[in-house]
Amino acid sequence: MELNRQTYLALLNEGKAAFAAGDPSDACPYDQYSADPEQQFGARYWTQGWIAARTAAEAQNPEAEASAGQ
Repeated sequence: MELNRQTYLALLNEGKAAFAAGDPSDACPYDQYSADPEQQFGARYWTQGWIAARTAAEAQNPEAEASAGQ
Protein backbone atom coordinates (compact mmCIF):
# COMPACT_ATOMS: atom_id res chain seq x y z
CA MET A 1 0.00 0.00 0.00
CA GLU A 2 1.34 3.41 -0.90
CA LEU A 3 0.66 6.07 1.67
CA ASN A 4 -0.67 8.74 -0.68
CA ARG A 5 -3.76 10.83 -1.35
CA GLN A 6 -5.47 8.17 -3.47
CA THR A 7 -5.05 5.58 -0.74
CA TYR A 8 -6.25 8.09 1.84
CA LEU A 9 -9.43 8.78 -0.16
CA ALA A 10 -10.00 5.07 -0.74
CA LEU A 11 -9.73 4.39 2.99
CA LEU A 12 -12.13 7.23 3.82
CA ASN A 13 -14.65 5.79 1.37
CA GLU A 14 -14.11 2.31 2.77
CA GLY A 15 -14.93 3.61 6.26
CA LYS A 16 -18.01 5.44 4.98
CA ALA A 17 -19.20 2.30 3.22
CA ALA A 18 -18.71 0.30 6.41
CA PHE A 19 -20.91 2.76 8.31
CA ALA A 20 -23.55 2.54 5.58
CA ALA A 21 -23.44 -1.25 5.86
CA GLY A 22 -24.09 -1.00 9.60
CA ASP A 23 -20.62 -2.04 10.76
CA PRO A 24 -19.57 -0.77 14.21
CA SER A 25 -16.57 1.54 14.52
CA ASP A 26 -14.47 -1.25 16.03
CA ALA A 27 -14.90 -3.36 12.87
CA CYS A 28 -11.90 -1.59 11.31
CA PRO A 29 -9.84 -4.15 9.38
CA TYR A 30 -6.61 -2.27 10.16
CA ASP A 31 -4.58 -2.37 13.38
CA GLN A 32 -3.86 1.05 14.81
CA TYR A 33 -1.41 -0.45 17.33
CA SER A 34 0.67 -2.30 14.75
CA ALA A 35 4.31 -1.37 14.20
CA ASP A 36 3.53 -1.37 10.47
CA PRO A 37 2.94 2.21 9.24
CA GLU A 38 0.53 0.95 6.56
CA GLN A 39 -1.71 -0.60 9.23
CA GLN A 40 -1.63 2.62 11.28
CA PHE A 41 -2.40 4.71 8.18
CA GLY A 42 -5.26 2.39 7.26
CA ALA A 43 -6.76 2.49 10.74
CA ARG A 44 -6.51 6.26 11.00
CA TYR A 45 -8.24 7.07 7.72
CA TRP A 46 -10.75 4.20 7.74
CA THR A 47 -11.91 5.45 11.14
CA GLN A 48 -12.05 9.05 9.93
CA GLY A 49 -14.28 7.95 7.06
CA TRP A 50 -16.54 6.00 9.43
CA ILE A 51 -16.81 9.01 11.77
CA ALA A 52 -17.52 11.39 8.87
CA ALA A 53 -20.36 9.15 7.67
CA ARG A 54 -21.80 8.90 11.19
CA THR A 55 -21.61 12.67 11.66
CA ALA A 56 -23.35 13.27 8.33
CA ALA A 57 -26.09 10.79 9.24
CA GLU A 58 -26.61 12.44 12.63
CA ALA A 59 -26.79 15.87 11.00
CA GLN A 60 -29.58 14.65 8.72
CA ASN A 61 -31.51 13.02 11.55
CA PRO A 62 -30.82 14.63 14.96
CA GLU A 63 -33.55 12.56 16.68
CA ALA A 64 -31.70 9.35 15.85
CA GLU A 65 -28.72 10.50 17.91
CA ALA A 66 -30.90 11.28 20.93
CA SER A 67 -32.78 7.99 20.76
CA ALA A 68 -29.61 5.93 20.25
CA GLY A 69 -28.26 7.08 23.60
CA GLN A 70 -31.25 5.77 25.55
